[in-house]
Amino acid sequence: MSMSIEIIEFTDPACTWCWGSEPLLRKLEYHFGPKIKVGYVMGGLVKDAMTFMDSGNNIGGDLTQFNQQVSKHWLEAAERHGMPVQTDGFELFTESDRSTYPMNIAYKAAQFQGEAIANRFLRRMREAVAAEARQANRTEVLIELANDVDLNISMFITSMSDGSADQAFKADQEIMRKYYIRGFPGYLIKDSEGKEIVMRGYQSYSDFMAVINMLSKDIVTTPDIEVNEENVIDFINHYGRIAPVELQEAFDLDNHATNYWLKILANRGDVSVLQAGNSAFYSLSSQSGLCSSNTGMCNL
Repeated sequence: MSMSIEIIEFTDPACTWCWGSEPLLRKLEYHFGPKIKVGYVMGGLVKDAMTFMDSGNNIGGDLTQFNQQVSKHWLEAAERHGMPVQTDGFELFTESDRSTYPMNIAYKAAQFQGEAIANRFLRRMREAVAAEARQANRTEVLIELANDVDLNISMFITSMSDGSADQAFKADQEIMRKYYIRGFPGYLIKDSEGKEIVMRGYQSYSDFMAVINMLSKDIVTTPDIEVNEENVIDFINHYGRIAPVELQEAFDLDNHATNYWLKILANRGDVSVLQAGNSAFYSLSSQSGLCSSNTGMCNL
């Protein structure tokens, strides 16, 4: 039997350090392909902003200041992890929408339609919250984001409203308790023989590799992926939309080299640039004026 590794992230769509871990997880996925599978367990970060308290980051105690406290923390975190953060207009929590639980439940609703599309939806929720300052804990926004990744909207709404997604979320919270996870992100790393290791908090790529090598006895080795135009384009195409730090992490580049590759592709019109808060997203350019039979959408 060939050795494989599963990485399960205990997470919440509104967790900034989970957002900051995206470059590391994408690097692992891209480099190792089917040898490493990344999955997610929803834990629920903020049940009610009125009663939430994170004294370590000076968050909580006053709902009128809560959003400012959160956005300040996210900016400070972004200085380390480098993912885009939009704080202007950030108002995730209001008197009527005080929880991140709806996003967790929405992920579980999407999961009924398949793991891959649910994970694309999770990424889209993270983008909306962190980089677009959208109030993605509201049902109408969640439906828009579900539509963005081509979820079956009728099935999605049914799963959100009939209690099945809520029950699935509660089951995930039980898994959290089983592994004594009390903060995000947390990771459960498992090999194909059933051995498990739990890691808590934001991790580096070298930390992941140390655990993976120990579990696999160095059988799962890092492939040597050359930094060239073909592979850079393939990486962007693989994920559809990337932040600069994700390209940087995937190919072990410095800031100068990262900007070099993105500038070449942008100047040539091969990639589109979308400003996002304090950074940007890059995606492969599509021909304008064409209508797709797959998405049912005509580009402008």
